[in-house]
Amino acid sequence: MMRTIEVLLVIIIITSAFIVSSFYAVLPQPRRISPLNLRRIALSTLQTLDVNYALSETVFKDISDSAWAQLQIAISACLPPNIVYNLTVYEVQSGGETELYRYINSFSNAADLGIQSDASSYLVASSNVTFHVTPEKIGAHGGGGTLYILNCSDANGWWITGYTAQSLAADLYNLLSPYFQATIMVQNTAQLRQIMDGNKISSLPQENVTNAVVINTFGECVPIPQVYCQGYERQNEGYYSGVAYPYTRYCYTLGQKTRINNWTWVSIVGYPLYYVSNTVVFANQQNDWGIYGMQKTYQGGINAFLQGLDNRNPFQYDETGITGNPGVVYLSPEAKYYCNYYGIYPSPYQTSTRALSTSILDYHLNVTLYVFNQVGNYIPGAVYLHVFQGDTKITGALLALGLTRTPDIRLTALGLLSYYKPRLYRSEYTASGTSRLVVLQLGQVGGI
Repeated sequence: MMRTIEVLLVIIIITSAFIVSSFYAVLPQPRRISPLNLRRIALSTLQTLDVNYALSETVFKDISDSAWAQLQIAISACLPPNIVYNLTVYEVQSGGETELYRYINSFSNAADLGIQSDASSYLVASSNVTFHVTPEKIGAHGGGGTLYILNCSDANGWWITGYTAQSLAADLYNLLSPYFQATIMVQNTAQLRQIMDGNKISSLPQENVTNAVVINTFGECVPIPQVYCQGYERQNEGYYSGVAYPYTRYCYTLGQKTRINNWTWVSIVGYPLYYVSNTVVFANQQNDWGIYGMQKTYQGGINAFLQGLDNRNPFQYDETGITGNPGVVYLSPEAKYYCNYYGIYPSPYQTSTRALSTSILDYHLNVTLYVFNQVGNYIPGAVYLHVFQGDTKITGALLALGLTRTPDIRLTALGLLSYYKPRLYRSEYTASGTSRLVVLQLGQVGGI
Protein backbone atom coordinates (compact mmCIF):
# COMPACT_ATOMS: atom_id res chain seq x y z
CA MET A 1 0.00 0.00 0.00
CA MET A 2 2.78 2.42 0.99
CA ARG A 3 4.65 1.61 -2.25
CA THR A 4 1.59 2.54 -4.33
CA ILE A 5 1.23 5.86 -2.50
CA GLU A 6 4.92 6.67 -3.13
CA VAL A 7 4.54 6.00 -6.85
CA LEU A 8 1.49 8.27 -7.03
CA LEU A 9 3.35 11.06 -5.23
CA VAL A 10 6.26 10.81 -7.68
CA ILE A 11 3.89 11.04 -10.65
CA ILE A 12 2.16 14.07 -9.15
CA ILE A 13 5.48 15.85 -8.49
CA ILE A 14 6.85 15.19 -12.00
CA THR A 15 3.62 16.29 -13.68
CA SER A 16 3.47 19.48 -11.59
CA ALA A 17 7.07 20.31 -12.44
CA PHE A 18 6.39 19.84 -16.17
CA ILE A 19 3.30 22.08 -16.04
CA VAL A 20 5.11 24.83 -14.16
CA SER A 21 8.17 24.77 -16.42
CA SER A 22 6.00 24.84 -19.58
CA PHE A 23 4.17 27.90 -18.25
CA TYR A 24 7.36 29.91 -17.79
CA ALA A 25 9.29 28.54 -20.81
CA VAL A 26 9.86 30.93 -23.78
CA LEU A 27 9.51 29.01 -27.07
CA PRO A 28 11.32 30.21 -30.22
CA GLN A 29 9.37 31.77 -33.04
CA PRO A 30 8.38 29.41 -35.87
CA ARG A 31 10.47 31.39 -38.40
CA ARG A 32 13.58 30.67 -36.31
CA ILE A 33 12.83 26.95 -36.13
CA SER A 34 12.16 26.61 -39.87
CA PRO A 35 13.27 29.80 -41.64
CA LEU A 36 12.60 30.53 -45.30
CA ASN A 37 15.57 30.12 -47.62
CA LEU A 38 15.45 33.64 -48.98
CA ARG A 39 18.55 33.20 -51.14
CA ARG A 40 17.06 30.24 -52.95
CA ILE A 41 13.74 32.03 -53.41
CA ALA A 42 15.58 35.04 -54.87
CA LEU A 43 17.53 32.93 -57.37
CA SER A 44 14.42 30.96 -58.39
CA THR A 45 12.57 34.23 -58.96
CA LEU A 46 15.32 35.63 -61.20
CA GLN A 47 15.47 32.40 -63.20
CA THR A 48 11.68 32.40 -63.61
CA LEU A 49 11.72 36.00 -64.84
CA ASP A 50 14.40 35.16 -67.40
CA VAL A 51 12.91 31.90 -68.68
CA ASN A 52 11.97 33.63 -71.95
CA TYR A 53 14.84 36.16 -71.69
CA ALA A 54 12.44 38.90 -70.56
CA LEU A 55 14.70 39.88 -67.66
CA SER A 56 17.78 39.97 -69.92
CA GLU A 57 16.02 42.25 -72.38
CA THR A 58 14.61 44.62 -69.74
CA VAL A 59 17.81 45.33 -67.81
CA PHE A 60 19.47 46.62 -71.01
CA LYS A 61 16.64 49.05 -71.77
CA ASP A 62 16.68 52.76 -70.88
CA ILE A 63 15.55 53.33 -67.27
CA SER A 64 12.63 55.43 -68.55
CA ASP A 65 11.25 52.48 -70.52
CA SER A 66 7.91 51.07 -69.32
CA ALA A 67 9.44 47.57 -69.27
CA TRP A 68 11.00 48.41 -65.88
CA ALA A 69 7.57 48.98 -64.36
CA GLN A 70 6.33 45.73 -65.87
CA LEU A 71 9.34 43.96 -64.36
CA GLN A 72 8.44 45.31 -60.92
CA ILE A 73 4.89 44.03 -61.31
CA ALA A 74 6.18 40.62 -62.37
CA ILE A 75 8.46 40.38 -59.31
CA SER A 76 5.58 41.23 -56.97
CA ALA A 77 3.47 38.55 -58.62
CA CYS A 78 6.21 35.95 -58.15
CA LEU A 79 6.72 36.54 -54.41
CA PRO A 80 4.47 35.81 -51.40
CA PRO A 81 2.72 38.86 -49.84
CA ASN A 82 4.93 38.84 -46.73
CA ILE A 83 8.18 39.06 -48.74
CA VAL A 84 9.71 42.47 -49.44
CA TYR A 85 12.43 42.99 -52.01
CA ASN A 86 15.01 45.27 -53.50
CA LEU A 87 16.29 44.71 -57.06
CA THR A 88 19.49 46.42 -58.22
CA VAL A 89 21.15 46.26 -61.63
CA TYR A 90 24.85 46.89 -62.26
CA GLU A 91 26.83 47.03 -65.48
CA VAL A 92 29.85 44.72 -65.52
CA GLN A 93 32.93 46.61 -66.67
CA SER A 94 36.31 45.41 -67.86
CA GLY A 95 39.52 46.88 -69.15
CA GLY A 96 40.95 49.99 -67.50
CA GLU A 97 37.89 51.01 -65.48
CA THR A 98 38.49 51.54 -61.78
CA GLU A 99 35.05 50.19 -60.89
CA LEU A 100 34.12 46.59 -61.66
CA TYR A 101 30.36 47.21 -61.28
CA ARG A 102 28.62 50.45 -62.25
CA TYR A 103 25.16 51.17 -60.82
CA ILE A 104 22.37 51.28 -63.43
CA ASN A 105 18.97 51.18 -61.67
CA SER A 106 17.08 49.79 -58.68
CA PHE A 107 13.59 49.59 -57.22
CA SER A 108 11.97 48.18 -54.08
CA ASN A 109 8.52 47.63 -52.53
CA ALA A 110 9.48 48.59 -48.97
CA ALA A 111 11.46 51.26 -47.12
CA ASP A 112 13.67 48.58 -45.55
CA LEU A 113 14.01 44.80 -45.58
CA GLY A 114 13.78 44.25 -41.82
CA ILE A 115 16.45 42.86 -39.54
CA GLN A 116 17.10 39.73 -41.60
CA SER A 117 17.48 39.44 -45.38
CA ASP A 118 19.39 37.51 -48.04
CA ALA A 119 20.20 38.01 -51.71
CA SER A 120 21.07 36.22 -54.95
CA SER A 121 22.83 37.54 -58.05
CA TYR A 122 22.24 36.69 -61.70
CA LEU A 123 24.49 37.58 -64.65
CA VAL A 124 22.78 38.34 -67.97
CA ALA A 125 24.21 39.13 -71.39
CA SER A 126 23.09 41.54 -74.05
CA SER A 127 21.10 39.98 -76.90
CA ASN A 128 23.50 41.45 -79.48
CA VAL A 129 26.47 39.53 -78.11
CA THR A 130 27.51 36.23 -79.68
CA PHE A 131 29.58 33.93 -77.50
CA HIS A 132 31.73 31.33 -79.18
CA VAL A 133 34.36 28.71 -78.44
CA THR A 134 37.77 28.60 -80.11
CA PRO A 135 39.38 25.13 -80.03
CA GLU A 136 43.09 24.62 -79.65
CA LYS A 137 44.63 23.14 -82.79
CA ILE A 138 46.03 19.63 -82.42
CA GLY A 139 49.72 19.78 -83.23
CA ALA A 140 50.02 23.50 -82.49
CA HIS A 141 52.60 22.86 -79.76
CA GLY A 142 54.44 19.99 -81.47
CA GLY A 143 54.65 17.92 -84.63
CA GLY A 144 51.72 16.63 -86.61
CA GLY A 145 48.35 18.28 -86.60
CA THR A 146 47.19 16.93 -89.99
CA LEU A 147 44.00 14.93 -90.32
CA TYR A 148 43.67 12.72 -93.41
CA ILE A 149 40.16 11.43 -94.14
CA LEU A 150 39.93 8.64 -96.72
CA ASN A 151 37.40 9.76 -99.33
CA CYS A 152 38.65 7.61 -102.21
CA SER A 153 36.32 7.65 -105.20
CA ASP A 154 37.79 4.39 -106.53
CA ALA A 155 36.93 2.22 -103.52
CA ASN A 156 33.82 0.79 -101.89
CA GLY A 157 32.98 0.36 -98.21
CA TRP A 158 31.51 -2.43 -96.09
CA TRP A 159 29.74 -2.61 -92.70
CA ILE A 160 28.63 1.02 -93.08
CA THR A 161 25.01 0.21 -93.91
CA GLY A 162 22.95 3.33 -94.63
CA TYR A 163 25.97 5.44 -95.51
CA THR A 164 28.68 5.78 -98.11
CA ALA A 165 32.29 6.34 -97.21
CA GLN A 166 32.07 9.72 -98.91
CA SER A 167 29.11 10.91 -96.80
CA LEU A 168 30.86 9.77 -93.63
CA ALA A 169 34.01 11.59 -94.76
CA ALA A 170 32.07 14.83 -95.25
CA ASP A 171 30.47 14.58 -91.80
CA LEU A 172 33.80 13.83 -90.13
CA TYR A 173 35.36 16.80 -91.91
CA ASN A 174 32.70 19.15 -90.52
CA LEU A 175 32.99 17.69 -87.03
CA LEU A 176 36.78 17.46 -86.65
CA SER A 177 38.39 20.03 -88.95
CA PRO A 178 38.18 22.87 -86.36
CA TYR A 179 40.49 20.88 -84.09
CA PHE A 180 43.33 20.22 -86.57
CA GLN A 181 45.85 22.51 -88.21
CA ALA A 182 45.10 20.90 -91.59
CA THR A 183 42.26 18.57 -92.61
CA ILE A 184 42.70 16.93 -96.01
CA MET A 185 40.41 14.65 -97.96
CA VAL A 186 42.27 11.78 -99.63
CA GLN A 187 40.25 11.74 -102.84
CA ASN A 188 41.55 8.55 -104.48
CA THR A 189 43.88 5.60 -103.91
CA ALA A 190 46.67 7.35 -105.84
CA GLN A 191 46.72 10.07 -103.15
CA LEU A 192 46.64 7.36 -100.49
CA ARG A 193 49.79 5.92 -102.08
CA GLN A 194 51.43 9.38 -101.87
CA ILE A 195 50.95 9.77 -98.14
CA MET A 196 51.99 6.14 -97.58
CA ASP A 197 55.26 7.10 -99.27
CA GLY A 198 55.56 10.15 -96.98
CA ASN A 199 54.63 12.75 -99.63
CA LYS A 200 52.24 15.67 -99.24
CA ILE A 201 49.11 15.79 -101.39
CA SER A 202 48.12 19.43 -100.91
CA SER A 203 49.66 22.88 -101.10
CA LEU A 204 48.80 23.64 -97.48
CA PRO A 205 51.91 24.64 -95.54
CA GLN A 206 50.42 23.06 -92.40
CA GLU A 207 50.23 19.59 -93.97
CA ASN A 208 52.55 17.17 -92.21
CA VAL A 209 52.50 13.51 -93.20
CA THR A 210 54.33 12.39 -90.07
CA ASN A 211 52.43 12.27 -86.76
CA ALA A 212 49.16 12.56 -88.69
CA VAL A 213 45.74 11.01 -88.06
CA VAL A 214 44.33 8.81 -90.84
CA ILE A 215 40.62 7.94 -90.63
CA ASN A 216 39.39 5.02 -92.72
CA THR A 217 35.76 5.83 -93.50
CA PHE A 218 35.23 2.57 -95.45
CA GLY A 219 34.29 0.52 -92.40
CA GLU A 220 35.64 -3.04 -92.46
CA CYS A 221 37.17 -2.37 -95.88
CA VAL A 222 40.26 -0.29 -96.66
CA PRO A 223 41.20 1.27 -100.03
CA ILE A 224 44.28 -0.20 -101.76
CA PRO A 225 46.32 1.67 -104.41
CA GLN A 226 46.82 -0.13 -107.72
CA VAL A 227 50.59 -0.39 -107.29
CA TYR A 228 50.10 -2.85 -104.40
CA CYS A 229 47.83 -5.18 -106.38
CA GLN A 230 48.77 -8.37 -108.23
CA GLY A 231 50.49 -7.62 -111.51
CA TYR A 232 51.60 -4.09 -110.58
CA GLU A 233 55.03 -2.72 -109.74
CA ARG A 234 54.85 -3.10 -105.94
CA GLN A 235 52.71 -6.22 -105.68
CA ASN A 236 55.18 -7.83 -103.26
CA GLU A 237 54.17 -5.20 -100.72
CA GLY A 238 50.47 -5.89 -101.15
CA TYR A 239 50.06 -9.47 -102.38
CA TYR A 240 51.27 -12.75 -100.85
CA SER A 241 50.67 -15.74 -103.10
CA GLY A 242 49.91 -19.28 -101.99
CA VAL A 243 47.53 -18.41 -99.13
CA ALA A 244 43.74 -18.23 -98.90
CA TYR A 245 43.63 -14.44 -98.64
CA PRO A 246 46.75 -13.03 -100.33
CA TYR A 247 45.95 -9.32 -99.85
CA THR A 248 46.60 -9.58 -96.13
CA ARG A 249 50.13 -8.56 -97.19
CA TYR A 250 48.85 -5.05 -97.94
CA CYS A 251 47.59 -4.72 -94.36
CA TYR A 252 51.12 -5.55 -93.20
CA THR A 253 52.39 -2.67 -95.33
CA LEU A 254 49.81 -0.33 -93.81
CA GLY A 255 50.99 -1.30 -90.34
CA GLN A 256 54.59 -0.56 -91.36
CA LYS A 257 53.62 2.87 -92.75
CA THR A 258 51.70 3.62 -89.55
CA ARG A 259 54.83 2.84 -87.51
CA ILE A 260 57.25 4.70 -89.78
CA ASN A 261 55.11 7.84 -90.04
CA ASN A 262 53.81 7.60 -86.45
CA TRP A 263 50.21 7.75 -87.64
CA THR A 264 47.12 7.31 -85.56
CA TRP A 265 45.17 4.87 -87.73
CA VAL A 266 41.41 4.98 -87.12
CA SER A 267 38.94 2.16 -87.80
CA ILE A 268 35.46 3.59 -87.30
CA VAL A 269 33.38 0.39 -87.05
CA GLY A 270 33.46 -3.39 -87.19
CA TYR A 271 36.39 -5.73 -87.83
CA PRO A 272 39.38 -3.65 -88.95
CA LEU A 273 40.90 -4.41 -92.38
CA TYR A 274 38.58 -7.30 -93.27
CA TYR A 275 38.57 -6.34 -96.98
CA VAL A 276 40.64 -4.29 -99.40
CA SER A 277 38.98 -2.32 -102.19
CA ASN A 278 39.89 -0.87 -105.56
CA THR A 279 37.01 -0.57 -108.01
CA VAL A 280 39.35 -0.48 -111.03
CA VAL A 281 41.52 -3.52 -110.28
CA PHE A 282 38.72 -5.58 -108.69
CA ALA A 283 35.90 -4.36 -110.93
CA ASN A 284 34.55 -7.89 -111.52
CA GLN A 285 35.13 -9.28 -108.01
CA GLN A 286 32.77 -9.02 -105.07
CA ASN A 287 32.71 -9.91 -101.39
CA ASP A 288 30.02 -12.63 -101.55
CA TRP A 289 27.40 -10.04 -100.54
CA GLY A 290 27.08 -8.32 -103.89
CA ILE A 291 29.51 -5.45 -103.23
CA TYR A 292 31.92 -5.30 -106.16
CA GLY A 293 35.40 -3.86 -106.24
CA MET A 294 36.85 -5.62 -103.19
CA GLN A 295 38.83 -8.62 -102.01
CA LYS A 296 38.57 -10.31 -98.64
CA THR A 297 41.52 -10.36 -96.25
CA TYR A 298 39.45 -12.16 -93.62
CA GLN A 299 40.74 -12.20 -90.06
CA GLY A 300 44.33 -12.10 -91.27
CA GLY A 301 44.04 -8.40 -92.13
CA ILE A 302 44.27 -7.05 -88.60
CA ASN A 303 46.90 -9.64 -87.67
CA ALA A 304 49.03 -8.50 -90.61
CA PHE A 305 48.56 -4.83 -89.71
CA LEU A 306 49.73 -5.48 -86.14
CA GLN A 307 52.76 -7.44 -87.41
CA GLY A 308 53.76 -4.47 -89.56
CA LEU A 309 53.12 -2.04 -86.72
CA ASP A 310 55.35 -4.13 -84.46
CA ASN A 311 58.04 -4.47 -87.16
CA ARG A 312 57.88 -8.25 -87.16
CA ASN A 313 59.93 -9.39 -90.10
CA PRO A 314 59.31 -11.27 -92.29
CA PHE A 315 55.55 -11.16 -92.69
CA GLN A 316 53.81 -14.32 -91.47
CA TYR A 317 50.36 -15.14 -92.81
CA ASP A 318 48.03 -15.63 -89.83
CA GLU A 319 44.24 -15.75 -90.00
CA THR A 320 43.70 -16.49 -86.29
CA GLY A 321 40.52 -14.79 -85.06
CA ILE A 322 41.17 -12.06 -82.47
CA THR A 323 37.71 -10.53 -82.02
CA GLY A 324 34.72 -11.37 -79.87
CA ASN A 325 31.07 -10.50 -79.33
CA PRO A 326 30.65 -8.94 -75.87
CA GLY A 327 27.16 -7.57 -76.72
CA VAL A 328 25.96 -4.35 -75.11
CA VAL A 329 28.88 -2.16 -74.02
CA TYR A 330 29.05 1.18 -72.20
CA LEU A 331 31.09 4.37 -72.55
CA SER A 332 34.01 4.62 -70.16
CA PRO A 333 34.01 7.29 -67.40
CA GLU A 334 36.71 9.25 -69.25
CA ALA A 335 34.71 9.21 -72.49
CA LYS A 336 31.60 10.41 -70.63
CA TYR A 337 33.59 13.30 -69.17
CA TYR A 338 34.76 14.45 -72.59
CA CYS A 339 31.21 14.12 -73.96
CA ASN A 340 30.36 17.12 -71.79
CA TYR A 341 33.60 18.96 -72.47
CA TYR A 342 33.34 18.79 -76.26
CA GLY A 343 29.54 18.69 -76.51
CA ILE A 344 29.45 15.37 -78.35
CA TYR A 345 26.72 13.03 -77.14
CA PRO A 346 26.49 9.57 -78.73
CA SER A 347 24.39 6.92 -77.03
CA PRO A 348 26.16 5.83 -73.81
CA TYR A 349 25.64 2.19 -74.71
CA GLN A 350 26.23 0.38 -78.01
CA THR A 351 26.32 -3.16 -79.39
CA SER A 352 29.76 -4.65 -80.03
CA THR A 353 30.23 -7.77 -82.13
CA ARG A 354 33.78 -7.04 -83.36
CA ALA A 355 35.66 -6.19 -80.15
CA LEU A 356 39.41 -6.81 -80.29
CA SER A 357 40.91 -9.30 -77.86
CA THR A 358 43.38 -8.28 -75.17
CA SER A 359 45.79 -10.69 -76.86
CA ILE A 360 46.75 -7.89 -79.30
CA LEU A 361 48.57 -6.16 -76.42
CA ASP A 362 51.37 -8.67 -77.08
CA TYR A 363 52.27 -6.50 -80.10
CA HIS A 364 53.76 -3.90 -77.70
CA LEU A 365 50.45 -2.05 -77.50
CA ASN A 366 49.29 -0.06 -74.48
CA VAL A 367 45.71 1.13 -74.00
CA THR A 368 45.93 4.85 -73.38
CA LEU A 369 42.19 5.51 -73.60
CA TYR A 370 39.16 3.25 -73.24
CA VAL A 371 36.26 4.60 -75.30
CA PHE A 372 34.14 1.72 -73.98
CA ASN A 373 34.65 -0.28 -70.82
CA GLN A 374 36.51 -3.55 -71.26
CA VAL A 375 34.32 -6.67 -71.12
CA GLY A 376 36.21 -9.76 -70.02
CA ASN A 377 39.07 -10.31 -72.45
CA TYR A 378 37.62 -7.99 -75.10
CA ILE A 379 38.06 -4.27 -75.68
CA PRO A 380 35.08 -2.83 -77.65
CA GLY A 381 36.72 0.51 -78.33
CA ALA A 382 40.04 2.05 -77.36
CA VAL A 383 43.13 3.97 -78.45
CA TYR A 384 46.25 1.78 -78.47
CA LEU A 385 49.77 3.21 -78.48
CA HIS A 386 52.66 1.21 -79.92
CA VAL A 387 55.79 1.52 -77.80
CA PHE A 388 58.66 -0.94 -78.14
CA GLN A 389 59.78 -2.63 -74.93
CA GLY A 390 62.47 -0.64 -73.15
CA ASP A 391 61.61 2.52 -75.09
CA THR A 392 59.35 5.52 -74.41
CA LYS A 393 58.89 6.73 -77.99
CA ILE A 394 55.43 6.23 -79.52
CA THR A 395 55.67 4.58 -82.92
CA GLY A 396 52.12 4.56 -84.22
CA ALA A 397 48.68 4.31 -82.67
CA LEU A 398 45.40 2.57 -83.41
CA LEU A 399 41.84 3.69 -82.61
CA ALA A 400 39.52 0.73 -83.18
CA LEU A 401 35.76 0.74 -82.54
CA GLY A 402 34.57 -2.85 -82.81
CA LEU A 403 30.88 -2.04 -82.98
CA THR A 404 28.00 -3.42 -84.98
CA ARG A 405 26.94 -1.41 -87.98
CA THR A 406 25.70 1.29 -88.51
CA PRO A 407 28.70 3.55 -87.70
CA ASP A 408 28.28 6.56 -85.42
CA ILE A 409 31.00 9.05 -86.34
CA ARG A 410 30.45 10.90 -83.05
CA LEU A 411 32.22 7.99 -81.37
CA THR A 412 35.19 8.43 -83.71
CA ALA A 413 35.35 12.14 -82.94
CA LEU A 414 34.95 11.50 -79.22
CA GLY A 415 37.75 8.92 -79.23
CA LEU A 416 40.20 11.20 -81.05
CA LEU A 417 39.41 14.30 -78.99
CA SER A 418 39.57 12.36 -75.73
CA TYR A 419 43.01 11.10 -76.76
CA TYR A 420 44.52 14.39 -77.99
CA LYS A 421 42.60 16.58 -75.49
CA PRO A 422 42.67 19.94 -77.34
CA ARG A 423 41.61 22.75 -75.03
CA LEU A 424 38.58 24.94 -75.67
CA TYR A 425 38.95 28.70 -75.25
CA ARG A 426 35.61 30.25 -74.46
CA SER A 427 34.77 33.91 -75.07
CA GLU A 428 34.82 36.32 -72.12
CA TYR A 429 31.51 37.15 -70.46
CA THR A 430 32.68 40.37 -68.78
CA ALA A 431 33.22 42.55 -71.83
CA SER A 432 32.27 46.15 -71.10
CA GLY A 433 28.68 47.05 -71.97
CA THR A 434 27.58 43.51 -72.76
CA SER A 435 26.97 42.02 -69.30
CA ARG A 436 24.86 43.19 -66.38
CA LEU A 437 24.58 41.84 -62.86
CA VAL A 438 21.10 41.66 -61.33
CA VAL A 439 20.94 41.44 -57.52
CA LEU A 440 17.62 40.57 -55.85
CA GLN A 441 17.56 41.02 -52.05
CA LEU A 442 14.61 39.64 -50.08
CA GLY A 443 13.31 40.19 -46.55
CA GLN A 444 10.34 38.81 -44.59
CA VAL A 445 7.77 40.89 -42.71
CA GLY A 446 4.61 40.09 -40.74
CA GLY A 447 3.64 36.81 -39.10
CA ILE A 448 5.25 35.27 -36.01
